[in-house]
Amino acid sequence: MTQPNEKIENINIEIKLLIEAIYLKYGYDFRDYSPAHVRRRVLHRFEQSGLPNISALQHKLLYDDNFVQQILQDLSINVTQMFRDPSFYKALRTDIIPLLKTYPFVKAWHAGCSTGEEVYSMAILLKEENLLQRTQLYATDFNRKVVNIAREGIYPVVQIKEYTQNYQQSGGINSFSDYYSAGYNSVILDPSLRKNIVFADHNLVTDSVFAEVNIIICRNVLIYFNRELQNRVLKLFYDSLVPGGILCLGSRESIKFTAFADHFDEVNRGEKIYVKKYQS
Repeated sequence: MTQPNEKIENINIEIKLLIEAIYLKYGYDFRDYSPAHVRRRVLHRFEQSGLPNISALQHKLLYDDNFVQQILQDLSINVTQMFRDPSFYKALRTDIIPLLKTYPFVKAWHAGCSTGEEVYSMAILLKEENLLQRTQLYATDFNRKVVNIAREGIYPVVQIKEYTQNYQQSGGINSFSDYYSAGYNSVILDPSLRKNIVFADHNLVTDSVFAEVNIIICRNVLIYFNRELQNRVLKLFYDSLVPGGILCLGSRESIKFTAFADHFDEVNRGEKIYVKKYQS
């Protein structure tokens, strides 16, 4: 009879083999993601699958392209909303926008953009600050399905009340309804907001520098990575930023105990906004 500890160990081995199979067959690398995140998401899919064990889950994803897309969706990080954490956008207005206004042209990178709500939030903020017309926004994610949703800019109407409250609390200067058209059960964001956004596939784990940019927004993504992967991604960000470039992380993230702690200065400690140091 299998003992509880042995069962847990067997499940952990099966999950590790599953993640290795995804990497070997499809090239998506989750091996350095937080074990707790991976375990939680794999077990959720297993419970929904009706399969006898996780090894059967592995067999299915190796031979069923549709199923692997489902697994990738499970493992990707898609918790987002417009003007999420309004105090962060307030800090952008007061601490960062004046700096960006000194540049003739701005390049901004939303890394791990998910379904795009936070990218459009930034576009609205830039438009209100008369910066959007001279800003190129890059919005990337490894998950093509969520990138396609972001590219469409269509969201459920039931979310608009919360988004409106977030916008107002973030220091928005217009009516939020100015930025969308409602129809049936959805809203479509103003097409002018998409004009300066380039949506693209990019994998933070396996891909190289995306572009040389003035500001990177990657909020609530690093918390799903282990320390080694966090350092690799922070190096990617460091290499992508111009000297004096801005790095924005999530409220539960920090560079404090990473290999890049000495490469940035704090701009806003509470909102985890940093500036890349100029090399001496």
